[in-house]
Amino acid sequence: MIPSSIEESDLRCRKRNQSNVRPDGDFVLYWMTANRRTTWNYSLDRALEWSQELSKPLLILEAVRSDYRWASDRLHAFMLQGMKDNSHHLAKTDIAYYPYVEPAKNRGKGLLSALAARSCVVVTDDFPCFFLPRMVESAAAKLGVLLESVDSNGLLPLSATEKVFPTAFAFRRYLQEELPLHLPFHPSKDLPKRGSLPRLTVIPKKISDQWPLATGELLNATPSALASLEIDHSVHPVNLPGGSRAASSRLQTFLGEKLTHYASDRNRPDRDGSSGLSPYLHFGHISSHEVFHRLAEHENWNQERLSRKRSGKRQGWWGMSEAAEAFLDQLVTWREVGYNHSSKRDDYDLYESLPTWARITLEDHEADPREYVYDLQQFSAAKTHDSLWNAAQTQLVQEGEIHNYLRMLWGKKILEWTRSPREALSVMIELNNTYALDGRNPNSYSGIFWVLGRYDRAWGPVRNVFGKIRFMSSDNTARKLRVGAYMDRYNLGETEVARAHSVGEETA
Repeated sequence: MIPSSIEESDLRCRKRNQSNVRPDGDFVLYWMTANRRTTWNYSLDRALEWSQELSKPLLILEAVRSDYRWASDRLHAFMLQGMKDNSHHLAKTDIAYYPYVEPAKNRGKGLLSALAARSCVVVTDDFPCFFLPRMVESAAAKLGVLLESVDSNGLLPLSATEKVFPTAFAFRRYLQEELPLHLPFHPSKDLPKRGSLPRLTVIPKKISDQWPLATGELLNATPSALASLEIDHSVHPVNLPGGSRAASSRLQTFLGEKLTHYASDRNRPDRDGSSGLSPYLHFGHISSHEVFHRLAEHENWNQERLSRKRSGKRQGWWGMSEAAEAFLDQLVTWREVGYNHSSKRDDYDLYESLPTWARITLEDHEADPREYVYDLQQFSAAKTHDSLWNAAQTQLVQEGEIHNYLRMLWGKKILEWTRSPREALSVMIELNNTYALDGRNPNSYSGIFWVLGRYDRAWGPVRNVFGKIRFMSSDNTARKLRVGAYMDRYNLGETEVARAHSVGEETA
C-alpha cells in the first residue's frame, strides 16, 4: 500500500482463501464494496500494487445489489451518485471501471465469479458490518483465485488489537498509546497518471452482455431509473447528493465555516453545527484519513504536537484547537470504537451483546408499567404524544438523519414507550436502517446500543423501565437546548402525517 510500511500493510491486508495468484490472468480485479472512492483507499492501493507487480490491467467492479435488507430508492440513489463520480474520475486513468446495478434479485449472481475466473487476483474491502462480512466469506470459498480483503476503515487498523473496549474512555486511552505508530501512514491521495498502467481496452462481451454496465440514467439516479429496480420505492431519496465530490465539498464547508464553533454548536438543534460527513463516511465516499489530514492542514498541525500524557481525556492530547479536538473525538474515538466492537463480535447487533449490568437492570424492569406504548407503525409515522420526538422522527423520514443530540433522546424514548428492551432495540434498528443514510454501520449500531447501556455505566437513581440505564427526557432537553425553531421546522401537518404513516406501513 502506498505510502506505508510493511507492518502497516500486513495489519490491513488479509488473505481470505488458500487459492493462488494466477500470473496468466487477464487483469487484476478490485471488487469495490465499501470503500466507494478512488483516492485515500488502501484497497485500491493494494490492487494497484498487484497490477504493477504483475504488469496487468486493473479492473474495478463496483456493484449494487437489489436484495440487501432495507434496499430503497434513498440508499440506492446515494450510492449511484457516488458511482457516477467514480466513473468520471476513473475515465481519466488507465483503470477500467465496471459499474453494475442489479435490476432484480439474483440477476447479478455469477458476475463476480465470471470476472474472477479471468483475473490474476481479487482484492476487496474489509468492512465489519451488515451483510458484507458474510458476502466476502462466501465469495472467498467459491473463487478459484486468491482473494484479499483490505481494511481502509479508520486511522487505527482493525487488527491492531484483539481487545473489545467496553467504554470510549478505555478506547481513547488505548488510541493515545497506539495511534501515533499509525499516523505517519495513509492511503494514496492521487490516482495514477495515464500511461502508468497497462490498459484493459475491452471488458469481455460475454460478461457485459449478461450483466450490462449501468447506464448514464441509472448513475444519475433518475426517478424512472430507480422505478425500474426491484427495491423499496416508498423510502424516497433525500435532498443530499452522494459521491466523493459532494463529500469533499461538505468537508471544505465544515472546515471553513463550521469548525470554529463545532464544540458549542454540534449539540444545538437550532444551529446546523455538525460536519454532515456521516453518510459519506458510511458509504465510503470519503475516507477518515482524508478528513483527518485536511483537518491537520487546516490546523497547521504536525505529530510533534501530540501530548505525551496518555490520560484518556477528550481534550489536550492532539495538540489542536478545542473545536478540532472535539471533532476528532467523534471522528476517531466514537466512530472507531464501533468498528472495534463489530469487527470482534459477530453479535454486535444483538441484544445479547449488551454489558451484563445493562441486561440485568433492563430485565429487572421489563415488567414495569409504561404510560405510553407505541408500535412500529406509530413510531415510523411520528404519531406519539411527544412533539419533540415526533420532530426528530420526521427529520429522519424526510432527510435521512437526526440531529446529533436528539438522536440520543429519540432512542431513549423508544426504550420508554415499547413493551420490552428487546422490542425497543428492534424498533430502533428498523427505523434507523430504513431511513438513515448512515445506518447499517458500526457507528450507528454504537449509537443505538448506547441507548441500552453499551459504552456507558450504571446511573442513579433507579427509574421505572430504565432501571440503572441513563435516563433522558424531552422536557429536560427542551429546557437545556433551544428546540423551538427545530420543532417548527419539522412540525407535521395532517397531510405529512398521513404520508409518513403510509411509508411506515409499507416498511414495517
